[in-house]
Amino acid sequence: MMSTPPTASPRRAEMLAAAAAAVTVVLWASAFVSIRSAGDAYSPGALALGRLLAGALTLGVICLVRRETWPPRSAWHGIAISGVLWFGFYMVALNWGEQQVDAGTAALVVNTGPILIALLGSRLLGDPMPPRLLAGMAVSFAGAVTVGLSMSGEGGSSVLGVVLCLLAAVAYAGGVVAQKPALGSASPLQVTTFGCLVGAVVCLPFAGLLVQEAAKAPASATLNMVYLGVFPTALAFTTWAYALSRTTASRMGATTYAAPALVVLMSWLFLGEVPGPLTLAGGALCLAGVAVSRSRSRAAARAAVPGAVPEQRPEQAPDSAR
Repeated sequence: MMSTPPTASPRRAEMLAAAAAAVTVVLWASAFVSIRSAGDAYSPGALALGRLLAGALTLGVICLVRRETWPPRSAWHGIAISGVLWFGFYMVALNWGEQQVDAGTAALVVNTGPILIALLGSRLLGDPMPPRLLAGMAVSFAGAVTVGLSMSGEGGSSVLGVVLCLLAAVAYAGGVVAQKPALGSASPLQVTTFGCLVGAVVCLPFAGLLVQEAAKAPASATLNMVYLGVFPTALAFTTWAYALSRTTASRMGATTYAAPALVVLMSWLFLGEVPGPLTLAGGALCLAGVAVSRSRSRAAARAAVPGAVPEQRPEQAPDSAR
């Protein structure tokens, strides 16, 4: 019987994690179109609650089919914090904040999230901060701001809106960093499902508003809210947790900078918003930065391969090779 090469399993795991991260980014970018539609009929809190309820119901069915067990006690601390901050507070604050500021200001403030993840991950989780990651995040942040500014309209910015977007970015970063340790003892599906349930509980004060607005909202807005719950929440947050469990929080945060470039493409395809040269340039910067942040030096790549022998410089070669 042929033995499996020792490099097969790590490479396959890395490819699966990359694919999961790609699914997450694509679905989160698609949420832009749905939020634009649903946000016209639903207030920020009601939209967040409706989205979370749809997501929790979907995840609950999946857990029943897969016979998923209750998360271990050691994971609940991270699940509760991420549920309150990321699933609950973040969604309400972001929905509300983006109604108060123009797209450029929102892009500038909200896209500080991955930078905060890197800083918190380094401080609290001991995540490494290689130069390539820092350089890639700087390039992507510049691209995200460029995209936001180029797509801004005549809207203004309020102090309240800036504060809400900043709080959303902080909550996003805190939720990701809290979620990472929980994935050490619970499955991605468990962490996502119960985090979503915690977020829904946090948003229950908006239940009355949701019922009132759902009675008046057009079917298209409600369908978009359900879409947000099933795909960008239930599916995308699960694939995010899967990828996060196999890499650092800092590297995953940097990956989300691909979203602005995809938003440009989807706005073009589904909303008829033709991007200008500055928007395209910003999207290209986002993708270039993600590529740099996820790349590794030759030495690091060789070290990640089991059994790999580090390269020897000529002056370090054994005497027999000289």
